[in-house]
Amino acid sequence: MKAVVFDFDGLIIDTETVWYESYKEVFEAYQIDFHWELFVNCVGTDDSALNQYIDEKVVNLEVCRDDIKRQAKELHKQKMKAVPMRDGVQDYLNEAKSLGLKIGLASSSKREWIEFFLNKLQIGEYFEAISTGDQVEKVKPDPTLYLRTLELLEVAANESVAFEDSSNGAKAATRAGMKCVIVPNELTQFLTFEKYDLRISSMSEMSLEQVIQHFN
Repeated sequence: MKAVVFDFDGLIIDTETVWYESYKEVFEAYQIDFHWELFVNCVGTDDSALNQYIDEKVVNLEVCRDDIKRQAKELHKQKMKAVPMRDGVQDYLNEAKSLGLKIGLASSSKREWIEFFLNKLQIGEYFEAISTGDQVEKVKPDPTLYLRTLELLEVAANESVAFEDSSNGAKAATRAGMKCVIVPNELTQFLTFEKYDLRISSMSEMSLEQVIQHFN
């Protein structure tokens, strides 16, 4: 094993559960139902399904999609001030360095979004290659983000392992030919994951070295 590649949202820091809570609160203000099942299908990919749902629900209201998303974004920003990195993430990054592994990041989110949190968490220096949704034509579950990251790291798919929290992300990693460890968060823990190689509840459950030994 020569490299590890991490997803970002929901894996390194749980932005996703907070997004769901934020949208739910905004929708409730307009007496609109917002079910977990709808939002969770957007996790790890783009907002197409969410945008369509908003457009359908606000058609007879004096509010538009941009208003809903702006309010949710403002609420999300406030809530995220109190959200730390997920358990074990810092340990995995340190272990990867000590084991001589290359470290990459592959996310469907935009580069600006990722860099904001990497700077806030002070972990940007760990990543040798970063691929984001605004750098590719197709996001997860398409494998392009992972394939691009592997190319930048100059490692083969069978020499690397991906860490994901969503089914869309797991599909992308396995389609790229990588080993995939799923680490679901509070929102995605009830999802059905079709293909993966190992599942852990958090990165504090198992050390990175133990994960590597599992695959070796």
